[in-house]
Amino acid sequence: MVEIRPYRPSDLDAVIELFLRSVREVAARDYDRRQIDAWAQADRDEWSVKRMSRPTWVATTGVSLAGFADLETDGHIDMMFVHPAHQGAGVASVLLAQVEASARERGIARLHTDASITARPFFEKRGFHVIAARVVHVRGEAFENFRMEKTLSPSRTAR
Repeated sequence: MVEIRPYRPSDLDAVIELFLRSVREVAARDYDRRQIDAWAQADRDEWSVKRMSRPTWVATTGVSLAGFADLETDGHIDMMFVHPAHQGAGVASVLLAQVEASARERGIARLHTDASITARPFFEKRGFHVIAARVVHVRGEAFENFRMEKTLSPSRTAR
């Protein structure tokens, strides 16, 4: 059973470790070693500030951290990562449902993200469409990713 709760500062190290493992073990099937090495880095101080600057949720299964996601004020999902041991178990779907519910509560009508090659199919299956394929540069490495968006339907309670 996946449970979602708000991020707490005490989650920082576990969230960073989850991110690093997800990039190194999951995204590695779509990106080469140099790209993964450039991507799989996290400045603890920057992450601490970022996680507290926006709504962030963590998914847990028992005592294990299974994933996390965030939402910026303009509807941008900057981060959504799932631990390699929990891939395909619905964790990302539950996190996205939380993000969408929170966006509706905040009056955000459109979500957007910059999805990796790895994440693109997940977002497409959940109603996002590609606006543009892009090449971004991180620490000297070029990455293909996809600007994607989804228009949210109004919540049933708002009708």
